[in-house]
Amino acid sequence: MLFKEGAKVKKGQEFTLKIERMKYPNVGIGVYEDQEIRVKNVLKGQVLDCRVSKKRGGKIEARALEVITRAENEQPSFCEHFNKCGGCMLQTLSYESQLETKVQMVKNLLDEAGLPLVFNAIIPSPEPFEYRNKMEYSFGDEYKDGPLTLGMHKKGHHHDVIDVPFCHLVDSDFSTILTGVLEYAKSNKLVKYNKRSNEGFLRHLVVRKSKATSEIMIALSATTQMADEMGNPFDTASFAAYINQLPLKGRVESLIYVHNNGLGDVVSGELECLHGRMYIVEKLLGLSFKINLYAFFQTNTLGAEILYKTALDLIPEIENKICFDLFSGTGTIGQIMAKRAKKVVGIELVEDAVIVARENATINGLDNCEFLCGDVFNKLSSISETPEVIVVDPPRSGMGEKTTRAIASYDIPKIVYISCNPSTLLEDLLVFQKCGYFADDITLVDMFPWTAGVESIVLLTKRKLEINE
Repeated sequence: MLFKEGAKVKKGQEFTLKIERMKYPNVGIGVYEDQEIRVKNVLKGQVLDCRVSKKRGGKIEARALEVITRAENEQPSFCEHFNKCGGCMLQTLSYESQLETKVQMVKNLLDEAGLPLVFNAIIPSPEPFEYRNKMEYSFGDEYKDGPLTLGMHKKGHHHDVIDVPFCHLVDSDFSTILTGVLEYAKSNKLVKYNKRSNEGFLRHLVVRKSKATSEIMIALSATTQMADEMGNPFDTASFAAYINQLPLKGRVESLIYVHNNGLGDVVSGELECLHGRMYIVEKLLGLSFKINLYAFFQTNTLGAEILYKTALDLIPEIENKICFDLFSGTGTIGQIMAKRAKKVVGIELVEDAVIVARENATINGLDNCEFLCGDVFNKLSSISETPEVIVVDPPRSGMGEKTTRAIASYDIPKIVYISCNPSTLLEDLLVFQKCGYFADDITLVDMFPWTAGVESIVLLTKRKLEINE
């Protein structure tokens, strides 16, 4: 809703607001003085005290100051870290209410853009708890110049970090590793990295664990500067020995030191193997997949099996056909298709993922897969094969207009689109429509219980465009 002429709502103004509906991604919408007010990370039915934070492009955004009245369908939180950590914003809803909320958020997003689709029944996660196979933690302090912490960023604070030893999204091995590494860092007086001065040592901790094999990867992301308060270098042998004595249910098959001297707050840099090998192995729909540190792999393994099976069931007849797996990651979708297809061509930008995808195809005895490294748009023009089946599973940023048009130019009857971000899915669907591809319905798969995240699957069908005389 656009501002009314002479509207009195001003930036910084405070008022009480009831949330009437939800829109992806976890945005609550209410009405104040006949104007729509949008508030992030709230729930339908809540009554809030809020403050206007932004007026731009005909929209008013506000920040919740306090929840005055909870929604009727809310329940007590189960998590010790609720409202401190920045995740799991839907955990005061029952799991059934969460599923309903996610459907409504995505439906409102598409309806508002003039793209109404039929919603099939949302598919729940096989595991509502302890479903994540990867976590990325940050070193920091809970408050400025406070003691060392290791965990997640505090809600609403990019620099502050809180310990999360009781997170319910991961199994106990993650908590044991998290607590153990923090204790090691404190007892050895290791220093945290300072983002402002670019000095210090500790930056991130990445943990992966295979659901099928229980293999664990631990990656310490830190600089190559002096590690402790006394100016000593990092004692990698001591750290490896400490990790290997932690009481874990799984097995540490990969312990890595990431030499991270970059200026960005991301895990990057040269990798040094301190123990085992540089990857762990996961199994999915009867296939084995090596997973290295930088490769993308769905964080909910059991949910991924349902996601991929649901998507590929939309194109059951792929025998003797050439299939493209675009944004292929470690080649999971492509290799599942390769069990029946004539040939699969996968394209992925991340070189490490492509290397692992090729290795995975060899492990799985698949000689009809070809995985190419590069930008999808650029690579498509250099491929001699013409696809008969295309499956796309892009990152959160979506595909963009150039890539979407390039894919549509193959003019094949059907394209399957798997999306982890309904907002960019919407943008790409609107471009596909201009190219004559339309979706009639959508299936949501809940891969991220207790959070606002959800996966979407649509089947795009080529139709003749109607030309208005």
